[in-house]
Amino acid sequence: MLNRVAFVTGASRGIGREIALTLCRAGFDIVAASRVIEQDEAIAEQIRACSGQALAVNLDLSSYDSIREAFATALRKFGRIDVLVNNAGVTRDGLAVRMKREDWDRVLQINLSGAFFAIQQVLPSMMKQRYGRIINISSIVGESGNAGQANYVAAKAGLIGLTKALAQEMAPREITVNAVAPGFIDTDMTAVLTDELKQKLLAQVPLRRLGRPEEIAAAVRFLASEEAGYITGHVLNVNGGMYM
Repeated sequence: MLNRVAFVTGASRGIGREIALTLCRAGFDIVAASRVIEQDEAIAEQIRACSGQALAVNLDLSSYDSIREAFATALRKFGRIDVLVNNAGVTRDGLAVRMKREDWDRVLQINLSGAFFAIQQVLPSMMKQRYGRIINISSIVGESGNAGQANYVAAKAGLIGLTKALAQEMAPREITVNAVAPGFIDTDMTAVLTDELKQKLLAQVPLRRLGRPEEIAAAVRFLASEEAGYITGHVLNVNGGMYM
């Protein structure tokens, strides 16, 4: 039996890298995609080392042409995509009263519109084979809100709405659509926070620690599995109890 094929956006570092490696260890062939193709190729080598097939593709989610080309390349290589993990994202934080239009547009374009256009690329083949797993990486702030991140919060909340709409639309074709909403995870994004801010954040987390990328990857692995076939339209919170 052929391995399932998983396409992971933002696979060059942090949570995306861990998702790609975790799915590889679970027996998936992997398409590792990001704007930094050299780093993706390094990850592709790690995936090949764990016996899976891997393809590194350049993907700029702000460019519709780049999205189409990346998925076309993956489909030429593997013939199908069984799992799409929309993980890539950017932040451009700032108070709403002073937020620049380009900062609003870029975050919505990459985090929400880019995810939607990526989904569009995989739907025809998933519908034809009557199988698919779409997993959108949202955020705790998409549910709770967060001051100074109106653009990011709007995009991540939008991903949750998109997840629920597509779950209903795609259910008759046996395609599940779910979201994972991480809390504060120990990645490059949180590494830049001051110790004082980290302590304030941890005081709000019942488990009193940051999450680990592998804990997000484990949630994705489950939702990508055969065992999760009766779960769709769900938002899986992985946040240490920070938002319930």
